[in-house]
Amino acid sequence: MTIKTLPAQPKVGMVSLGCPKALVDSERILTKLRADGYGLSPDYAGADVVLVNTCGFLDSAKEESLETIGEAMAENGRVIVTGCMGNEAEVIRARFPNVLAVTGAHQYEQVVDAVHEAAPPTQGPFVDLIPEGGLKLTPRHYSYLKISEGCNHSCAFCIIPDLRGKLVSRRIDAVLREAEKLVAAGTKELLVISQDTSAYGVDIRHQPREWKGHEVRAHMTELARELGQLKTSDGRAPWVRLHYVYPYPHVDAVIPLMAEGLLTPYLDIPFQHASPKVLKAMKRPANEAKVLERLKAWRAIAPDIAIRSSFVVGFPGETEEDFQYLLDWLDEAQLDRVGAFRFEPVAGAQANALPDPVPEEVKEERYQRIMAKTAAISAAKLDAKVGRTLAVIIDEVGEADEDGSIGATGRSQADAPEIDGHVYLRDVAATLKAGDIVDVVVEDADEHDLFGVVAD
Repeated sequence: MTIKTLPAQPKVGMVSLGCPKALVDSERILTKLRADGYGLSPDYAGADVVLVNTCGFLDSAKEESLETIGEAMAENGRVIVTGCMGNEAEVIRARFPNVLAVTGAHQYEQVVDAVHEAAPPTQGPFVDLIPEGGLKLTPRHYSYLKISEGCNHSCAFCIIPDLRGKLVSRRIDAVLREAEKLVAAGTKELLVISQDTSAYGVDIRHQPREWKGHEVRAHMTELARELGQLKTSDGRAPWVRLHYVYPYPHVDAVIPLMAEGLLTPYLDIPFQHASPKVLKAMKRPANEAKVLERLKAWRAIAPDIAIRSSFVVGFPGETEEDFQYLLDWLDEAQLDRVGAFRFEPVAGAQANALPDPVPEEVKEERYQRIMAKTAAISAAKLDAKVGRTLAVIIDEVGEADEDGSIGATGRSQADAPEIDGHVYLRDVAATLKAGDIVDVVVEDADEHDLFGVVAD
């Protein structure tokens, strides 16, 4: 009897840079390649071709992307570039003329075609090798759920519309079907992402679709309510976390869903600044006073709601008075989680032409002040949680030390992965595993993290 040996499957390596939206793009590309019979390589040496998914939002991010491409070229030599910086193919090819192909953001088909050409598949399609929720680059227990591409805003500091185009919303039944598959495959936490989650469905006039025997509109509030109906294998509702939420009036309608337990009490809102003058120069909404009123109303409905945001310091024309206005606003707003960025000119951004640039040393001084301010606010808010019992999702369980004690790292509902704080647990059971959701008694806190023990 003649025994035939299947040819070895070509292997693909992937380096994914930038935001969670780019990470979802990487997952989709790898899912398609896996279905086409490709294997995945954890390192450069084992890969027949390496994909670098780049970030092009800031010049510093572009430089990191170029350095990563250079590393992949040096370690492997067969490199395909995709992602936001793919729009600057001439820059990439000028520095690395031997890259195999360059494609732009979310150009999945072009990337897959380039891989097929560089390392042809040998075994045909193997759809059965794909997990129900697709291949993931995140741990099994949490997943990013991208609901749209692009953005209709024209903020002076941003070139996202140039990189990813105008808003294009996905059909709501397609989004819900993907979410259902992810939860069935073990996801305990869904992180809803886009460039502007509040604007979901605007471009398709909130088109309704049939879902589970009833119509559902492509609208953020209806999407959130339906996601809250999903159930994990142990019968719980998954945590559903909304990111990139612009504070349009209809955002008020999702807060009662948090009070009902259908939505995680957490909003990621990109405020960027508080000074009306700076917001106007940024081409952002300038209703900071009304926002403060709404924050109070939201907290009255859902007392445990956590608000995260990010701010730009040193924007052209920002005066000391503008910056102090922002610090005073933060005292009033009492945001739970804050990130800050020093303004950085981006090629193609309108802000580059604005007068009165802020000196680098002033940017740095303001950055240090805002971080000190927000760290103090965070420390006080976390200290108030000492003694409380909170639900915590486990991300990692450590090894037993010489005394047999095991520690673990998790997150409360106020903490999104990668960007917020942690809950550090002592003396956990050996049976505890990543993805478990447990009640934790908070024993201590610092500026960013909580420390505790699993409740009896």
